[in-house]
This record gives sequence, C-alpha cells and structure tokens, in this order.
Amino acid sequence: MTFSTLNKIVLASSNPGKISEIQAILAEHPIVPQSAFNVVDVEETGSTFVENAILKARNAALHCRLPAIADDSGLVVDALNGAPGVISARYAGVGASDRDNLNKLLHELKDIPAEQRIARFICVMVFMEHANDPCPVIAQGVWEGRILDDAVGENGFGYDPVFWVPSHHCTSAELPAAVKNTLSHRGQALGHLTALIKAREAA
Repeated sequence: MTFSTLNKIVLASSNPGKISEIQAILAEHPIVPQSAFNVVDVEETGSTFVENAILKARNAALHCRLPAIADDSGLVVDALNGAPGVISARYAGVGASDRDNLNKLLHELKDIPAEQRIARFICVMVFMEHANDPCPVIAQGVWEGRILDDAVGENGFGYDPVFWVPSHHCTSAELPAAVKNTLSHRGQALGHLTALIKAREAA
C-alpha cells in the first residue's frame, strides 16, 4: 500500500492551528488528528525538533495502530540565541497561551533594534509507517523573516502576528491561509515529506 492510497493517517497533534494547516495542505490524504482516537500528547523531552517529531509520531502510531505524521516546529530568533526554539509553544510556561508566549517574546526583544530581529520558523515533519518503523521519513522547512515590535493581523496562530514576511511586506497573520501555506515552513516541510515518501515507494 502506498502513501497516496492509505485509508487513514493519524496526525500527532492536538494544536487546532497545525491540524487545520496540515489538513489543508494534504487535502488529498485522509489525515485524522490523534484526538479522534483519544490519544493525548506525548511529553516532548527531546532537545531538537527532529527528536520531538519522532517521539510524537511514534506515540500516535503506537496508540492508533496506524501510519502517523508528526510536526515539531518553532520560532528561532538569532538575537535570543535561538530561543524560543523547541519550547516555542510553552515559552511563557506550561499551559501558556499564544498571547502569553508572544508577550514574552516581545519583552525579551524590547531593547533589540529592528535590523537585529532576524528570525525564522522551522518545521520538521516525520512520517512513520508504524510505531517500530526503523527508517522514518524526515523533512524540514525553513521560513525566514524578522520580528516586529507589535502584533499585526488576525489570521494564523502562535507567533504569526509578529513575524514579518519580507517578500509580501506583511506579517504571517495578514496572509490568507492559502498563501501562507505556499510559503510557510510547514508547507515546505510537507512538500518535501510527500516527495521523499513517493521517491522511497518508487525505488
């Protein structure tokens, strides 16, 4: 059975924003969030995006007994030595809201001039055929930009309102979803992932 003919693929995420984006990008595939199987998020104990994505994919595949896709992503800011990085979703603490995380980021950057606010979103995507898959497919996407002083825009989620996209002269939160998905780290990673899976199947 090939990736394109799988009856169901579990998505190892409980984040509504991620689920919506991934289902939209992979619209031709039967992507079902792990919440549909009452699977709770695994503890993200890895120190890298790759480690955490593998942990999440393996957990979902194990409990759902289905092929799984997992995303681990975050914002990397040069002036903060790579923070928030792998703890982007909990930068302001466990259970922090998007607004809490965004406010902490702006506070940490309050004395940093605009030209030094270089940042990028990074996404690692992992596909595992089963929980014991010894060779998961791994892909990465990187979206370059910089951080503004204030939030602008109502679309997206997370740090989107302060992430300036130079090519479009607006924040990620001002982009229509369809446009964002063609540019974003997540869209890039999913494109690479599907290409790698198809190449492996054709080999």
